[in-house]
Formats: sequence, C-alpha cells, structure tokens
Amino acid sequence: MSNRLELPTEILEDRLIAVIRGTDVSRLTQVVKALMDGGVRCIEITMTVPDAITVLRGVSTTFGDHACVGAGTVLTADQARASVDAGARFVLAPSLVPEVVAAVGGVVPVVPGALTPTEVVAAWESGAAAVKLFPASLGGTRYLREIRAPLPDVPFVPTGGIEISDVPAYLDAGAVAVGLGGALIADAFRGGSLDAVRERARAAIDAARGGRRASTSRASAAHG
Repeated sequence: MSNRLELPTEILEDRLIAVIRGTDVSRLTQVVKALMDGGVRCIEITMTVPDAITVLRGVSTTFGDHACVGAGTVLTADQARASVDAGARFVLAPSLVPEVVAAVGGVVPVVPGALTPTEVVAAWESGAAAVKLFPASLGGTRYLREIRAPLPDVPFVPTGGIEISDVPAYLDAGAVAVGLGGALIADAFRGGSLDAVRERARAAIDAARGGRRASTSRASAAHG
C-alpha cells in the first residue's frame, strides 16, 4: 500500500521493544524508569494491564519526551483509538484485527500478529507497518528465516518467549526489531530488583547492537 506508515524511528534504531504486562502495576513507573535508565526507549503497554489506557497515558505523559510509548494486545477499534488518544505512537496486536488497522492505521503504525504464511500475507496486505511474528519461540529463528525467504519485503517483529541472549540471532535472521517481555521485566512487578531490570535492559540493548553490527558486516561483505 502506498500510504503504509513506517515504524517509529526509535524502534528502527534500537530494534528493541519492552513489553509491559502484569496484573499488579503499582511499580510500573519505577519499572519503566529502570528500563529507560538501562537504555530501552521503546515501551509497549499491553491492554491486559489493569486500566491500561490510563496507564498508557501516564507513561506517555511522564516519559513521552524520552520514550516511544505504544499499545499492545489491541483487539478492538475502540481500544486502538483510545490508545492513540492516550499518546500511543504505535499499536500491536496478537492477531490480525482488520478493524484496528482501519481505525488507526493511517494515524500510527499498526503491527498485527501472525504466524503462518497465509496470516502474514493477510496482515501485510491490510496495510500493516510490520508483522508481529507471534509466538516467535514456537518456530524460533529458523522459522523466521524460512518465512522471510518468500516474503522478503515484510518487516517482522518477533515476540513471545524470546530471551535476551536470543536477540542477536533474531536480528541476524532478518527481524527489524524484537519484543521482550518477561526476559526484561522478570519479577519486577512482584518486588524484584529494579537494579536487575536496569542491568537486563543494558544487556538487551547491547545484544541488539551486536545483532545490528553483524547484519551490517554481512551486508558490507556481500556488496564488497
């Protein structure tokens, strides 16, 4: 589609999105700050978080000048519109929900979820900015390579069950960015160490940079 939006610059540069879930978000502001202290700029607030729209608005207001805040697990047009009104700069869904793309796809980048080739093509043809490969751990990096072979123009953002140590391999396999949830947050919402969150964030950013360097080196060698 000619009017297809691109992912935010921060996602394309950092190639990493922190996925925020949880039922007790009393420490959410502290957790987000710890992630950002560790260098993570792209934050996804999922609709499974209690009072998610209010939380998203708060994070966007508090960190908006320094963070790229988006909405995740968006399943309805109303959620999509409310998320954008609350400051979301991107919207992700676990599946293709055409009404979400229709509602806000011309306003912010939308990344619907898909797994099979048929789902990926449908998501891409809907006008998506990229396709969320979910759950990525089901097929791993080998599956990402295989599905990209016939669909090289589709930007993939794998999420679901990815560890920090896996990040370079997913980028090496062709992902434009990777979503990390539990691997970054761990037990932080249950009283776990915020210093540990900062360290994991730094490690994830370093891993993403490593994957980027590897991709750049291969591209240079191919054109040398």
